[in-house]
Amino acid sequence: MSYSLRQTRRFARAYKKLNDSLATDVDVATEVVADNPAIGERKRGDLADLFVYRFRSQNQLYLLGYTVDQEVRLVYLEAVGPHENFYRDFKRS
Repeated sequence: MSYSLRQTRRFARAYKKLNDSLATDVDVATEVVADNPAIGERKRGDLADLFVYRFRSQNQLYLLGYTVDQEVRLVYLEAVGPHENFYRDFKRS
């Protein structure tokens, strides 16, 4: 049984700016995460709540950041973007 998905405002703003082919790849990545939230890598330190799922689109590495609420089986989509400066931008906002 897959988890439900919720978008944060940060994720929704970033998703809205994506082109169509990249948005399709993000949709596939979110379905993979919804089916198995443990597939992503759990971060350490000040980002300990965050899981990151890596995927490729248009020959570039993209990251999908999310958190999981096990009690209500819910995945919060936190951020999406290219690997470059992903963590810096995530910490900043």
